[in-house]
Amino acid sequence: MNELQLKYGMNPNQKPARIFMKDGSDLPVKVLQGRPGYINFLDALNSWQLVRELSRETGMPAAASFKHVSPAGAAVGKPLSETDKKIYFVDDEGELSPIACAYIRARGADRMSSYGDWAALSEPCDARTARYIKHEVSDGIIAPGYSPEALEILAQKKKGTYNVVQIDPTYECAPTETKDVFGITFEQGHNFFRINKDLLTDVVTKNRDIPEDAKIDMIVSLITLKYTQSNSVCYVKDGQAIGVGAGQQSRVHCTRLAGNKADTWYLRQHPKVLGLQFVDGIRRANRDNAIDVYISDEHDDVLAEGEWQKWFAKKPEVLTREEKAAWIATQTGVTLGSDAFFPFGDNVERAHKSGVSYIAEPGGSIRDDNVIETADKYGMAMCFTHMRLFHH
Repeated sequence: MNELQLKYGMNPNQKPARIFMKDGSDLPVKVLQGRPGYINFLDALNSWQLVRELSRETGMPAAASFKHVSPAGAAVGKPLSETDKKIYFVDDEGELSPIACAYIRARGADRMSSYGDWAALSEPCDARTARYIKHEVSDGIIAPGYSPEALEILAQKKKGTYNVVQIDPTYECAPTETKDVFGITFEQGHNFFRINKDLLTDVVTKNRDIPEDAKIDMIVSLITLKYTQSNSVCYVKDGQAIGVGAGQQSRVHCTRLAGNKADTWYLRQHPKVLGLQFVDGIRRANRDNAIDVYISDEHDDVLAEGEWQKWFAKKPEVLTREEKAAWIATQTGVTLGSDAFFPFGDNVERAHKSGVSYIAEPGGSIRDDNVIETADKYGMAMCFTHMRLFHH
């Protein structure tokens, strides 16, 4: 099939809409279920490239959770701890496969942003991954294949309208790409740049020790940034993004946004949060929302009399600002990647507050000396990649 008609474009008034192959060849994707839209396919094709590259460069299964053409999270398939299982709402529905771990981690980076996400898997979707997705609010999935049991499980989602797309894993795009803006056609070479450990050799700080696990985290961060709307910054720990800041005009605002998300991810592991007792039958999305508000400075919105009873079986104690600060201060070993150079050391100062120990950024600022000096102040190890990763 050479083309696929879509219901409409980015908005309902933008018709007609379709995806097609300009060279007359067959599309490399098949819709197995549902009716994906224009934005769905933008998310699907960008997320597939991310997980394919992440798996290729790390040697591990990879997954992503996409919203509005940027990843809310991405991860490789490292095993989950018992705390991970609790904060990601993993039900006791069988042993977790590596690809299931990858997706659960990817979605767990920022569960609020992943509400209604597009899922991407580097490996065929198995039944265990499908069972987890079945319980989450998600718009669709792309993978190179599906087990019969996985398809049967996904067929039960959204009364059979859940979008399931299969992509040919051998497909490679043309070396040049075009896009029209306001009737004018832009052309450029596709970004085939490979992100691997060879990119991490120019360590510019006094601390030159970057362990192998941190190098994997750098690769996760940089490949995630390659498919994130710029400006963008990504915090990573233990093979998963824990905070993605996308599309900010100021670099430090990007660093703050991603850092705040990383802090929220870590605060979900605080004993007071793990001890929250929810009312019976509460949906996962409502739990996520209640936790997000409880962690924030607006905690009274879920703790006020007459309000907390809607969420909790027992009224929680406030998680104070001092308790939050003390908990976040225990975070360490985080990796930070940036899609372009840090213009000032303030980005490093903010990163330090969220436990960053390792940084990968292109370098090339006239204030590189200030950025390096700030990293040295905190004993961080930082490498310059000398490669910008803008994506629009």
